[in-house]
Amino acid sequence: MCGSGEGKRSMIKQLAALFCCLLLLACAGGAPEVPYPAFVQSDTLEDMFVADLPGVRAKHLAGDMMTRLTSKRIDLPAAWNGTSGGAAGHDLEIFVLAGSLTLGDIEMRTGGYAYLPADSFGFNMVTQDGARILYFVSDADADAVIQTPLIINADQLDWQKTGTPGLSTRELRGDPGSGARTWLLRIEAGAAIPWEVSSAVREGYLVAGAYRHSECVNGAAATDAYLPGGYFHRPAGAINGGPQAGAQSMTIWLLRETEAATHDIVRDCTPTSTATE
Repeated sequence: MCGSGEGKRSMIKQLAALFCCLLLLACAGGAPEVPYPAFVQSDTLEDMFVADLPGVRAKHLAGDMMTRLTSKRIDLPAAWNGTSGGAAGHDLEIFVLAGSLTLGDIEMRTGGYAYLPADSFGFNMVTQDGARILYFVSDADADAVIQTPLIINADQLDWQKTGTPGLSTRELRGDPGSGARTWLLRIEAGAAIPWEVSSAVREGYLVAGAYRHSECVNGAAATDAYLPGGYFHRPAGAINGGPQAGAQSMTIWLLRETEAATHDIVRDCTPTSTATE
């Protein structure tokens, strides 16, 4: 039959203990939590207000709202007319993800890029049909050689091969003084980034395609997929890439580093892994 009440309570306690054990085992076997922004899908973030750009919707990707050093994705509505915004003593970068806008008197199509160094902000900015942009505010680059505004359309640049098969780049800005870089990385379907490490903070936004990537956390790989709108903000020295990484379709990333950096390929995902080239 059903047994006594005491027997029922004993069975419930045993089942609860078994459930806890199974839960702990499942957690131990799962991928470690990444201690920095990674595998962020910007569409899932809440919309926010941007004081410098009234009437827009924005996704806050990274940064500090108090210091105004931020990375955002911004949707400009049709017939929007304003200025590029910015803050004294800060550099501004803009990348057009979709649509088109006119900055000053220069039309920026999808793939358009602008670098506005400190004290050159406040350009008129207009879009007729609306535009989606990336909007980066950084500390003024005192060592930069490029001290005047730079506005280009990426389709005017050729893709340059890298030392890794299936990977090519378009450099939007590479400052010979400070070493700061903003570039596009194209990864062909089936190609992958090996385990690598940068000596500088790097952030990236997936412009197109689908990509699977790994972050090395305490000697274990945390692996997940990026879709368009995927974002990461990786600290210097963080190992990432690896054999589980790979482009599921032709993929394009926009990447940024705001200081000179060394980039090394490493053997594996271990805290003591050393460079192989």
